[in-house]
Parts: sequence; structure tokens; C-alpha cells
Amino acid sequence: MSAVRASFNKASNNYNDHAFLQKEIATRLDAKLNVITANSGVILDLGAGTGLLSQNLHKRFPDAQLICLDFAQNSLKNNQSTNKICANANHLPLADNSVNIVISSLMMQWCPDLKQLFSECHRVLKNDGLILFSTFGPDTLKELKKSWSVVDGETHVNTFTDMHDIGDQLLQNGFQSPIMEMETLILTYETVIDLLKDLKAIGAQTVNTRSKALMGKDKFKLMTQMYESYRSEAKLPATYEVVYGHAWKRTANLGAIEIDNS
Repeated sequence: MSAVRASFNKASNNYNDHAFLQKEIATRLDAKLNVITANSGVILDLGAGTGLLSQNLHKRFPDAQLICLDFAQNSLKNNQSTNKICANANHLPLADNSVNIVISSLMMQWCPDLKQLFSECHRVLKNDGLILFSTFGPDTLKELKKSWSVVDGETHVNTFTDMHDIGDQLLQNGFQSPIMEMETLILTYETVIDLLKDLKAIGAQTVNTRSKALMGKDKFKLMTQMYESYRSEAKLPATYEVVYGHAWKRTANLGAIEIDNS
């Protein structure tokens, strides 16, 4: 976890210049509040980072108390919000039943213990409180994963949790009526190096980020050659499986997971 924090801190000053996908997903997540009604007195932007989502929330809920929390202090320094907390999402420094909405854009994939994360979110939410989030699913960067898999059996790309498992974790931690959605977004690049530079620029490097010299130039070259098999219309695709979910903290009986395929 400390390595992840260091990566985001290092990338924070130029993060917004490279975070096209993150900006788009933050906008799409915010738009879901057009049709989800919740009390907005106190809102926790969990994993707020430099404020891509925070900016939208300020505009949507100008009278709300917005708390921006992130574990990367340099990212928070670049967040223009006034109410900021540097802390770990697994140990929220907030009182029980103190928040109306917990909203999080592309942070959950960095939390290896969803049980602990959802337990904390449930604890700080008031009754009838809402949790709303986006994260990445297993097909994210599938081209890069498959290209590396031909080279060796090591893990070079982060592993992401299936949305059905996320829904199960919500239920197991007391949330009601979870609704999960998924969409596929594809970015295109001139070269594999351009993709890897993009990932590094936002602090979201793939795991096992050893230099080409340490991993072997031949292995790296073979990986890039394999990736070329995906080239279409002169571009290399990078697939992102984007998962959205929301659920409620309520005293009613547990509900089943609903998958929205619309």
C-alpha cells in the first residue's frame, strides 16, 4: 500500500493533465446522482485525490459539507476543496452515523480488503445513507495482461474484482439493495510505450514495475510484439471495464443484488 501511495504522491502535480479517462468516469459517476435521490447534508469523497469528482460535487451540492479524503497527501494538496483529510479508507477518522453520502471514483481497486472498506463505509453512514462508486473490473487492460502472459507467468498487471463479488461484499457488510452496472471504454495509443507512460503519469503503474533492464529487454520486446496483434486502424487499444455500484444503509431486510444491463 505504501508503494501505491508513493506513486500517487509522485504523480500528483501532473495528474490532471493525463487523467482523461479518470475525468470522464468522475463525470459519469456524478451524473448518476441525477436519478438517485439522497440527503446531501454531509458527503464524503473517498479517494478524492486531486479533486476530479470533488469539483462536480461542489457544483451539484453547493450547500453540502463535502469532506475530501485521500491517503496521498500530495494529491490532496492539489485538491481545491477546503475540507480535506489525509487518511486510510480502511480506517476512517469519522464518527459513526455522520455521513449522508459516501461517493468514490476509481479508488476501490487499490483496496485489497473490500470487507474492511465497506464495513467502515457502513459505519460512518447515517441510516438511509448512500454509497456510490466506480471501480475497474477484471477485463481492464486485458490486452496488456494477455501480452505479458505469453512472456512469463508473473503478474505484471493489477488484478481487479468482478462486480458480482463486489455486490456480494456490499450485502455481507449490511448494505441494502445494491445495484451494479458495467460499461466498457477503450482508449487507443500509437505504441505500447505510450500506454505505459500514461499509466505511470497518473500513478497507476501496473504492478511489478521493474526496469526493462531488470526484467530483460527480450521479455519486454516480446510483450510489445504480442501487443501489436491487437493493432486496429493503426491504433493499439487499451480496454477498461468500468464498474459502477450503489447501495443503501437501511434497517430493512436484506435485498438481492440487481444487475443493471440497460
